[in-house]
Amino acid sequence: MGLARPYPVSWASRAEDANGKTSPEELIAGAHSACYSMAFSNMLAKNDTPADRLETSAVVTFVPGTGITKSAITVVGTVPGIDEAKFLELAEDAKANCPVSQALSVEITLDAKLA
Repeated sequence: MGLARPYPVSWASRAEDANGKTSPEELIAGAHSACYSMAFSNMLAKNDTPADRLETSAVVTFVPGTGITKSAITVVGTVPGIDEAKFLELAEDAKANCPVSQALSVEITLDAKLA
């Protein structure tokens, strides 16, 4: 699977001023948030509590000379019929089991909240 359009990247976009360009870390963050949302949405549906809305983001930390050190996922969900404990349980399960999480060998954090 390839990207359908060009994504200009530069060292400055990685460690300094983005200047309208992206970095590989931003692409990984986008992939991680999308993958996580898909996994979490699927788990909520299988729990018979489909989400009305999931707002998900991921921030990938890059340290020059070290590399990628962390991915921090944040999700806010509007999910009728679920209690907070089950919401958090499924959120953690999605974090552990989405394919991008499994592919990353860095610390992954999760901040999950019901709206």
